Amino acid sequence: MRLLHTSDWHLGRSFHGASLLEEQAEALDRIVELAREGAVDLVVIAGDLYDRAIPPAEAVSLFTHTLARLRSAGIAVVAIAGNHDSHVRVSVYDQLLTDLGVTIRGAVTRAAEPVLVQPGGGGAPVAVYPLPYLEPMVDGPRLLTRLEAEQEGAEPGSAGALGPPPSRFSHEATTRLALEHIRRDLARRPSTRSVLVAHTFVAGGLGSDSERELSVGQVDRVSVETFAGFDYVALGHLHGSQQLDGPRLAYSGTPLPYSFSEERHRKSVRIVDLADDGTPSVEVVPLGVGRTLKTLEGTLASLCSDPAFEAARQARVRAILTDEALPLQAMARLRERFPHAVELRHQPPAVERSSGDERSRRIREARSPLDLAGLFLVDQQGRPATADEMDLLRQALDVAGRGGER
Repeated sequence: MRLLHTSDWHLGRSFHGASLLEEQAEALDRIVELAREGAVDLVVIAGDLYDRAIPPAEAVSLFTHTLARLRSAGIAVVAIAGNHDSHVRVSVYDQLLTDLGVTIRGAVTRAAEPVLVQPGGGGAPVAVYPLPYLEPMVDGPRLLTRLEAEQEGAEPGSAGALGPPPSRFSHEATTRLALEHIRRDLARRPSTRSVLVAHTFVAGGLGSDSERELSVGQVDRVSVETFAGFDYVALGHLHGSQQLDGPRLAYSGTPLPYSFSEERHRKSVRIVDLADDGTPSVEVVPLGVGRTLKTLEGTLASLCSDPAFEAARQARVRAILTDEALPLQAMARLRERFPHAVELRHQPPAVERSSGDERSRRIREARSPLDLAGLFLVDQQGRPATADEMDLLRQALDVAGRGGER
């Protein structure tokens, strides 16, 4: 069977206030094109379909239109809710749509109900298990109670064969409970190839500034070993394309960069072929769409005139200005050359300051308030004041000495 793995579309997202919907539409056009050209049997979308729980109408329309195009090409779709999605809203028609070849799973209670996908080239169907994003303190107790009830002779709240219940449900503990449900179903399907679709932070993965934190102190991490036994694990949540257990367990990453921390990402999808024995072979296919991101560093004059920066003219630009003092109207002047500049930072040259003892000695030796003001400027700027600056300081001190009168 051949599948296309994508995730984290974040439809409806903006970048520094600018809508990304047109570029997202371009990215989804490219994904549909690759799915058709690659004759894939299935497209999996591993969560964060939208950027927020109540997405704008235009984002919903784009999502619906994309799924309709995939189905018109005879391609099945399996999607799950991510931590940005409303589990109820995205999966409201799941039970109806599954019969039509589209599954959008938001309920963890149905995670052990696989979608059986028939390969176009023949052979046995593949069991695809959609596991939406898990809320440990909500889903953990619910999953544990259901597992306990399934144990012969066990009562809710008893240890049974599962061991004592955890005192605190972590992401790992909750994921293990969900996968226990799934493995019990898979055990009833001997020799069936399996694909798990999940949205979580797997330990060892590289994050970016774009992802919403799932918890504090890295207790959201789930170990690679937790996902043992599945032929392919299609992950969502992390925005960079990466694999964590060879090609078997991987993140596809986002179709577009959503922060400057993703500037060096190569945005792509993964096309996966499952052999008869379940062994996956993967091709990472770059999408090559959307506006690029560029971080430029230098003085304002150099950024606005140096031909070396010409290639960034149509990119979204983050400028780091190294001028000693921040120039007036710096952003407006930048946008004359880089119309899509969105962020400006000022990092003047590092100042070599005197030691504490040396500074104290100079202060003691100062003969007047003007000398002290001059020493302060040296300490802040790393250079002595110019004649014009000393004149301004003298005038300011004269006004201050007259009680602020001019």
